[in-house]
Amino acid sequence: MSESWPYLRARAEAATPVTFVELFFDLVYVFAITQFSQLLLEDLSWHGAFRVGLLLVAMWQAWMYVTWMTNWLDPESMPVRVVLLGTMLAALVVSASIPAAFDSRGLWFAGGYVVMQVGRTVAILCLVRRHPSLGVIFLKVTIWLAASGVLWVAGGFAEGRDRELFWMAAVTVDNLAPISGFWVPRLGKTAPADQAITGSHMAQRCHLFVMIALGETVIAIGVAFAGREPTGTALAALVLAFLECVALWWIYFDRAARSGVQVISRSDDPARLGRSAYNFLHIPMVAGIIAVAVADDVVIAHSTEQLSAPAVLTIVVGPALFLAGDLFFKRALFGSVSRSRVGALAVLVLFAATQQWFSPLVLFGLTTAVVLVVAAVDTVEGLSGDVGLTVR
Repeated sequence: MSESWPYLRARAEAATPVTFVELFFDLVYVFAITQFSQLLLEDLSWHGAFRVGLLLVAMWQAWMYVTWMTNWLDPESMPVRVVLLGTMLAALVVSASIPAAFDSRGLWFAGGYVVMQVGRTVAILCLVRRHPSLGVIFLKVTIWLAASGVLWVAGGFAEGRDRELFWMAAVTVDNLAPISGFWVPRLGKTAPADQAITGSHMAQRCHLFVMIALGETVIAIGVAFAGREPTGTALAALVLAFLECVALWWIYFDRAARSGVQVISRSDDPARLGRSAYNFLHIPMVAGIIAVAVADDVVIAHSTEQLSAPAVLTIVVGPALFLAGDLFFKRALFGSVSRSRVGALAVLVLFAATQQWFSPLVLFGLTTAVVLVVAAVDTVEGLSGDVGLTVR
């Protein structure tokens, strides 16, 4: 892509740092992550988890579309900045509608989501319509998002299970779009060369989102402890929750995050890694962190009480989701399978099958120990030089 065109970012890896306006945009997702945690707490069941997962994938894809946009276009230029801030306003409306998205605010959520997705893309299309490759790319993206937008709005008017079905179809369309290369009849699919991205920028943006999710976990720990009478049991639960949060941060950021930047920066096809490792495989990690935040809240607030089966399972499911996503994330980047993560997942499955044998606090301690061991193994491998994170 020629850098002589207005609004485009420089394509050199070192020339595309995350800007302050991008960080400011992310603040609305701090609110969104909090909303997801509260929604799951209010309906801690398989159906509630399905609903949270559906909305989480939708909001993640919307954030990822913004990330791809700012990868190509300079958010410091005034027109792009205005588009980004307008998208932030729509995202705030959508995030505020999350708790009642399947009830009274279905149309607010769907309408705001379509405005956020289609409105942003149409505005960018107007800016780059004469560009030889980006104009066609954003035209195709607009067509795909308009198609899914019909399903989102139809779901907003529908109720109950019909709403869920419409929105499942809409999320499917949103995810098929990048997989298909935004294929459109007569226009074809976007060539890999035209999807070239700055890999370091994509990686850093995803790192920041994981940090946002971990921040919600810290908030959940503090709020839960502040909201109950301080006791030794509550303090023990807080310490375990903090250690688990530290372990998740350690597993993701200690070495793999930096190595991942190197891998995608040097890749011959960074767009492919952007789609697989960063777009899709971060979803289970973020979902796992949200589940961990919910488990932290439940265990700290009710450490001496009998919990429901779904609440107890959340203690195990959160770390398992995170480690599964991290396992495949590293497989996509480095081409190797982490034996420590496979072993940890096997142990967590065993805990889930035998969870009735343990009190919630003991189970919480055992799952925390599992993620701490994975973090420790990563550290030992790094010190010994057996990194397993080969830059391809």
